[in-house]
Amino acid sequence: MKNLLCLALCACASTTPSAQPTPLKATAEEAKQFVAKANLELKRLYAEGSTADWIKDTYITDDTERNSAGANDRLLAYQSEASGIATRFKDLPLDAETARMLYLLRLAGPVIADPQKRLEMTTLAARLEGHYGAAKDSKGRDLEALEKILDKSRSYDELLDAWLSWHATAREQRPRYLRFVELQNEGARGAGFANMGDMWRAGYDMPPEEFEKETDRLWQQVKPLYDDLHCYVRAQLQKQYGKDKVPDGKPIPAHLLGNMWAQEWTNIYPLVEPYKGVADLDVDGALAAQKWDPLRIVKAGEAFYLSLGLDPLPKTFWERSMLVKPRDRDVVCHASAWDVTYDDDVRVKMCIPTPAREEDLDTIHHELGHDYYFHAYYKLPALFQNGANDGFHEAVGDTLILSMTPGYLKQLGLVPALPDDTHAVINVQMKRALSKVAFLPFAKLIDQWRWDVFSGKTAPADYQKTWWALREKYQGVVAPAVRSDEDFDAAAKYHVAGNVPYVRYFLADILQFQFYRAMCQAAGHKGPLHACSFYGSKEAGARMWKMLSLGASRPWPDALEAMTGQRQMDGGALLEYFQPLRAWLAQANQGMKCGF
Repeated sequence: MKNLLCLALCACASTTPSAQPTPLKATAEEAKQFVAKANLELKRLYAEGSTADWIKDTYITDDTERNSAGANDRLLAYQSEASGIATRFKDLPLDAETARMLYLLRLAGPVIADPQKRLEMTTLAARLEGHYGAAKDSKGRDLEALEKILDKSRSYDELLDAWLSWHATAREQRPRYLRFVELQNEGARGAGFANMGDMWRAGYDMPPEEFEKETDRLWQQVKPLYDDLHCYVRAQLQKQYGKDKVPDGKPIPAHLLGNMWAQEWTNIYPLVEPYKGVADLDVDGALAAQKWDPLRIVKAGEAFYLSLGLDPLPKTFWERSMLVKPRDRDVVCHASAWDVTYDDDVRVKMCIPTPAREEDLDTIHHELGHDYYFHAYYKLPALFQNGANDGFHEAVGDTLILSMTPGYLKQLGLVPALPDDTHAVINVQMKRALSKVAFLPFAKLIDQWRWDVFSGKTAPADYQKTWWALREKYQGVVAPAVRSDEDFDAAAKYHVAGNVPYVRYFLADILQFQFYRAMCQAAGHKGPLHACSFYGSKEAGARMWKMLSLGASRPWPDALEAMTGQRQMDGGALLEYFQPLRAWLAQANQGMKCGF
């Protein structure tokens, strides 16, 4: 540490005892030496922190939370000093690689010089996430048990009880989060940003205000399709629960959409199926009948990547991953992918049940997308070991999910051969839209809420009110019961409790369709976009690998161009994919009172 500081700051013009030290002007060569040493130190600290986090997430105790907080405090301490040094070089004429490393270093994390405050922040972060992972309701039910009710039940009151029970577990997170926001903002100011929301948005190779406008532009592109889907789904839910509970022209109660957060609606497909009995899409039933276990699910995911010409997962993946929920301890079941040592130590952390479910099949394809991205860039310097932007990282695996057509699922023996007719196509598209299209506004609003929280636009007293105002505005969903200011429903979502930026998932929902279209073109697909599966295409795999191997070494438009030939994110590919459903919804919604 002292060597780095001296390199950047301590060169003196005179050696006479009476002379005042005068810093020499920083040079480009010093900048190159600085980032070279920083990459080595960061790789060591990243691995130390990631190891501690892995242990904490797979064995939640006070001790493991404290260990994780300490490791992350050491990382933040280094980043705080290194980020300050990096600012000395930012106006120099530098080569592109050094300049980008310095830019990324400034975005690496909050800068807090006070070690007590820094440790307080990392301790709060560990406690917020740990509480989420270990939380149980008053009846001793954890999130996994309550989610099963939301997934399957059709009883209004049973759904309401499960929804209220989980959201009640977040109330005690409120005071922790208030202090955490204060410390995050202090750290952002230390890095030269107005607040943490600005710091997050600065990570997209454009000014924060321009990035927010970009997300607004993309949302306006796809919003008409979401509005049509919402109108149709609400009408079908009225048939199940009655117009007194799901009224015309109003938001949908959040607990009726088959998911604890109403973020995706796949589980209510049986209630909204356009053509009953056309196209057997009961993948859950097939997985159960064939007794698919966690290992088989993961092997199926790996097989898709292998078909594209990518490498097998390393032996250590199978030895070190957590694929099932342990019986003897609390863990964070929220699925995640890791390279624990930043050296091809790829793993997955999931709680896959037996029999596995369709959502587990989707999730493993998604998480392995992260692992193959890690694998593609693990030989790059530590500062480049990331996606072009975080939306890219989330989009890779989901691109493969789009390619899981009925034909692909038939290869796995999970659906019968489907008739190639309009009714079957609409059913398949409806099921996918309940996942992909329904998710778009939720993915946008979470960080919209946090940007306003970090900036102070939303005061602590208004956290709850603003959360539900945004959910009504964007999603058209409403809390199913009266909520008070003592509730803290935002923290009932993992990514808020875990302080994980979320707009990446919104971008991923746009980008994956751009990636998919490009890979279908590389595979030589002819015909409508939705019918494409690039499974088995080495050409499509090569196109993807070209982007993955860049890591974060280039601005994201360069990586996007490497994959798609385009330099702007665009919702047009998503709309092209869902063109058959768009036309069908326009007819199905005639005469309905749409909007919310």
